[in-house]
Amino acid sequence: MRHPLQARRPPGRWALLSLLAATWWLAAPPAAAQDPAAGQPGAPPEPPPAAQAAPQAAAPQADSATQADSPAPTASPPPADGAPPLHADGAPAADGAGAGPPPSSAGGAGQRVERSPARRDRPGATSSLSAPSKKRRGDINPCMTPDPGWGVYDRWSRAPSIGQMIMPHRGGVTKRGGFDVLIHFHGHEALRKEFVKTADGAVLVGIDLGIGSGAYSSTFSAPYVFEHLLDSIERAVAKKTGKKKVYIRKLGLSAWSAGYGAIEQILRQKAGKRVDALVLLDSLHAGYADEQQRKLKVAQLEPFIAFARRAAAGEAFMFMSHSSILPPGYASTEETASFVVQQLRGKPRGSSRRDVLGLDMTRRYDRGDFHLRGYTGDDKPDHCAHLGLMADVMRVHLKPRWKTPRGRR
Repeated sequence: MRHPLQARRPPGRWALLSLLAATWWLAAPPAAAQDPAAGQPGAPPEPPPAAQAAPQAAAPQADSATQADSPAPTASPPPADGAPPLHADGAPAADGAGAGPPPSSAGGAGQRVERSPARRDRPGATSSLSAPSKKRRGDINPCMTPDPGWGVYDRWSRAPSIGQMIMPHRGGVTKRGGFDVLIHFHGHEALRKEFVKTADGAVLVGIDLGIGSGAYSSTFSAPYVFEHLLDSIERAVAKKTGKKKVYIRKLGLSAWSAGYGAIEQILRQKAGKRVDALVLLDSLHAGYADEQQRKLKVAQLEPFIAFARRAAAGEAFMFMSHSSILPPGYASTEETASFVVQQLRGKPRGSSRRDVLGLDMTRRYDRGDFHLRGYTGDDKPDHCAHLGLMADVMRVHLKPRWKTPRGRR
């Protein structure tokens, strides 16, 4: 018979692992803080910072296809106090509004970025601004939220070469076989719960590879990986619809937290030219060329800057959000967002609005089809809350842009 103490060993090991993970979060930078070579195949994934740790799942999913490392779903209740939706806190600034002097070229080894007024430098520190009350969040933990159901969509399928996908039970495909797809990196189940609230035709592919950006960048560093993924999605749609010929009509990429590592690689590849929409939900970091001077490693941001310019010119769509989390040893999402806007020769303007899940907007920038939204919040629930923005991104921007055929149950 097993000794009673032996039965307690597994919890003890998990407690030790949790303690080690917490130490890694505070001490170790992600791949973004390292040289680009660190993200090559064969390199081990780095320990995650606190800002990149995925939320805990609320409960095991009935569908065995749901991956175990997914964060819990996030819901987005209506903004508090009758606040307008994501896109309606005032007319968008005109192109170039608030523009300052032309910034220097993005091709340098490192460029300095202005930081906002000082906040707590320890990730996870809280304040009255960063930790809205439960009432402000609608009594919902942004990292562990209710499931709104599946709408017109079927359950997760493992048909893609990587990750999982959902598509409508019926419909969502043009007569010629064209369909639209959004591929999301990091937190597939949480994103799904926002996606189905407003999407009703586009295919969603969710990919979770770990808790650090290195796992994503190394996996997608070889161009054939993304190409095979797209081919497998088309085969899965053809099989489900019974059509002999189908093709991806509109392609979007989205990421939360560490997921940007995959997108950086994809945008550098030939297949990346097919991307029409890019959504970064508190999900763009970079290393420092000089941490004391706050000079960024610009090479890591170049694919995103190039895409932002396309969006500003109306050739693509890009949405970025950032929190006020200050990670240790590498650039925050606020710093990278500010740098991207500088490359567009713009300057964010102040904004004051309560948004989903207790998010408080402080600034925004709109130029063409490029949109930036900046929020307070420097703790894990604030980081999770950014996933709640996807429902409005779909409703306000992607559905009108793509005009996806409607699906049906």
